[in-house]
Amino acid sequence: MCGIVGASGLHNQVPQLVNALSRLEYRGYDSCGIAVQDEGRLRSERTLRRVADLQDRVLTLGLEAQTCIAHTRWATHGAPSEMNAHPIMSGDTIAVVHNGIIENHDALRAELKERGYTFRGETDTEVIAHLIHSLYRDDLFDSVRHAVKRLHGAYAIAVLSAREPQRLVAARAGSPLVIGIGAEQNYLASDCAALGDLTDRFVYLEDGDVALITPDRIDVVDAIGSAVQRPLCLVKARDNDAALGPYQHFMQKEIFEQPKAIAATIDGIDAISPALFGGSDSARALLSKTRSVLLLGCGTSYYAGLTAKYWLEGIAGIPAQVEIASEYRYRDTVPDPRTLVVGISQSGETADTIGAIERARAMGQDLSMAICNVATSSIARGAPLSFLTRAGIELGVASTKAFTTQLVALFVLTLTLAQQRGRLDAAHVAMHLKKLHELPARIGHALALETQIMGWAAKFARTENALFLGRGIHYPIALEGALKLKEVSYIHAEGYPAGELKHGPLALVTSAMPVVTIAPDDRLFQKLKSNMAEVRARGGRLYVLAGHHLEIDADRDTHLIRVRESGDALSPIVNVIPLQLLAYHVGCARGADVDKPRNLAKSVTVE
Repeated sequence: MCGIVGASGLHNQVPQLVNALSRLEYRGYDSCGIAVQDEGRLRSERTLRRVADLQDRVLTLGLEAQTCIAHTRWATHGAPSEMNAHPIMSGDTIAVVHNGIIENHDALRAELKERGYTFRGETDTEVIAHLIHSLYRDDLFDSVRHAVKRLHGAYAIAVLSAREPQRLVAARAGSPLVIGIGAEQNYLASDCAALGDLTDRFVYLEDGDVALITPDRIDVVDAIGSAVQRPLCLVKARDNDAALGPYQHFMQKEIFEQPKAIAATIDGIDAISPALFGGSDSARALLSKTRSVLLLGCGTSYYAGLTAKYWLEGIAGIPAQVEIASEYRYRDTVPDPRTLVVGISQSGETADTIGAIERARAMGQDLSMAICNVATSSIARGAPLSFLTRAGIELGVASTKAFTTQLVALFVLTLTLAQQRGRLDAAHVAMHLKKLHELPARIGHALALETQIMGWAAKFARTENALFLGRGIHYPIALEGALKLKEVSYIHAEGYPAGELKHGPLALVTSAMPVVTIAPDDRLFQKLKSNMAEVRARGGRLYVLAGHHLEIDADRDTHLIRVRESGDALSPIVNVIPLQLLAYHVGCARGADVDKPRNLAKSVTVE
């Protein structure tokens, strides 16, 4: 992985293709490159630097072409190097860009070596290029169709031949690809965000599809070789999301966009109804069958699911199970056809989450729902029910506004199930809705704590380890706070239930380790107070996010920030805001690239 773009037109496509590639930088990458058809030959340029450097090189060389492909790579097979950067060539005839992992690449590599092919790099993509070359008989479309039948694993590929001008071939299985429809030119990309200023008309390829793209037509065949017409989708670009405005980084911008993102997500929700998740009749029928809930996600989305478990069981009275998608898809489970399977993903293209949903479906769990930020994503398109979070595009690799809007969506699901099960009367539903609509203002109050958080960040910048503690529904928020800190500052941080402190983590507590404690004004505060006393007794340094009216005082070893929240069901969404700000400012203080942390990608489309 990470990002693919391609174009075939009647005029020079190189400038707009490189610009499209720059719109995929938010996914994260360690190299980039472009290949073009130029008067019966292929030319390729690759670099370990940024897309802007590739653009400068292309301009210097005067590279022009009507058909071309480009790629940003995040290393999976083979180290980040110019040799392993895409596009990958086979001789002077075939050029390939690829997202995914080919699981049988070793066997194919051995076979191709026996046939005389030389491998210059370490990537599984080079296997694809040579395999297509070995099958090529002046019909690229046919060669790719036969080649992909030999591939095991996940892939999205775009292929050029030096001998076939204005013809671009694409194929996908497990990794997303979308075709953009233009006037006398057509495009290809990993997602429509890359093409937002070129077209608003898109065709999403399905698993097993192979497509031939020329300036004036699109031909698609499915996995069994039958010609198919995939539906046309209209998707409007939101270019203003790509502007920093007054902010220093996209992560900071997206933290401060959360009141607006949450307001957009709940806009128009003046009543709780199954219709919020799809057609009213189908949603009501599916949700009425639900006897338990299975929440699937990775990283931050998994922590959103953990938080929702407390709501689902405490408010809706329905059993809830939360699974890390990459673990669930490969372990033996006891399926229940009455379980609602909820896939949570910011991009809607997370490979492990898609695989986990498919695994559940294969075991007869057909009741499924997507909670996602991209309406046209694979997860959203494949689920009978969905709730679209309206966070807008999130360019920072570390998720912020996508997380809080996921929590809002899961809270709405909780209220819907609680109402259907007779657990909430009209008055209590109205009370929760009122709290939901007050949430943007409460987030605004939490954002106003930034200056105080910056004081904490100056102290954290000198540490290498940190501990985050929470109890009850704030335990997942402690996990999320620890994840954010490690992602953007490279400090080793762990989140724990505060009650587990004496069962191991207390051994790590010294005066050199900051211990962040989430202390809302709720029924568990007295228990949490005892846990904080344990930290103080061992010389630990406490950093406490405390409810506004709690009886707790700051001193030399207890740093206190008061959060204006009421300890109600929605307080986790408020309390995560200072933790996001802390991670951001610590990362900045340590000189980290907070928008593009090392080794991390925004959209994880491989296992």
